[in-house]
Amino acid sequence: MSIVSCKNPEKNKEASSGKFALAIHGGTGNIDKMKLSKEEKKAYKATLDSALHIGYEILKTGGTSLQAVEKVIKALEDSPLFNAGKGSVFCHDGTIEMDAAIMDGKTLDAGAVAGVRHIKNPISAAKMVMSKSKSIFLYGQGAEDFVVEHGMDLVDTSYFFTEMRWEQLQKVKKEDEDEMKLDHDSGDDEKKDKNKEDKFGTVGCVALDQAGNLAAGTSTGGLVNKKYHRIGDSPIIGAGTYAENGVCAVSCTGRGEDFIKNVVAYDIASRIKYGHASLQDAVAQTIQGKLKSSKGRGGCIAMDHQGNIIFNFTTSGMFRGSVDVNGKFQTDILR
Repeated sequence: MSIVSCKNPEKNKEASSGKFALAIHGGTGNIDKMKLSKEEKKAYKATLDSALHIGYEILKTGGTSLQAVEKVIKALEDSPLFNAGKGSVFCHDGTIEMDAAIMDGKTLDAGAVAGVRHIKNPISAAKMVMSKSKSIFLYGQGAEDFVVEHGMDLVDTSYFFTEMRWEQLQKVKKEDEDEMKLDHDSGDDEKKDKNKEDKFGTVGCVALDQAGNLAAGTSTGGLVNKKYHRIGDSPIIGAGTYAENGVCAVSCTGRGEDFIKNVVAYDIASRIKYGHASLQDAVAQTIQGKLKSSKGRGGCIAMDHQGNIIFNFTTSGMFRGSVDVNGKFQTDILR
């Protein structure tokens, strides 16, 4: 499925001065099976809309795409509705481990953290790694030590506790002690179906600023009941997150292993950069072609240097929103 905000893009041309756009996601999956009430749908869309307005004001007033991506994702991390930051899911041992990445399309600089437990906004830690470290990817205690040395305060793990997420872990462990679930069950109370897809929880943002610079970021709490410090695609540059000026910016969400082995974010970029495909075709070929043919599940948001926006996913829905180059706001959940 694809939604294009601006049609008939002219390929291989730089973005016009003053043109800006923004797109976000809050996870994908068979959301129809979650049986969301009208009030729940309203809450999700209100949070998405609020985040969009934060990014819009930054871009409208001349802020950078990198600033917009960080601030928008922080807003989503602060909401318990999404599996990132405050709403992160629990690991098998009852802890929470979070991952995030951010990339600057202008310089190809990037920063990422994984397995952090005391950082309120992992996306800001990823940006700090990018701007203040010679490294790109830091893990666990090392990542936390680094951000503290550079002035970031840590929070107690109690900040991330939500009753809903805790009950979710208990339910999954009761069903199968060794099963890892993607975000949370779909709300389907029928007999367990191995083919049933659950909501894939991640938040992400792609943006184009008035100077023509692209940026992308992704943040996640990972899998419910995960073991062995498993890390998915979100913090991996080229798999779950990628941005390059003149090409595209991509943030993915889904079953991380599928996106890692298919190098989804960079696969999309390479089709545009080397194959001269349009954004719409490149995303469709990767998500509906390469990913789906290998039984991969999930989707992505993508934006090119003209501000064209694509949402594409293999499931029944994606929590998503956008502000196109004409200033039109839109939020959606199902197809």
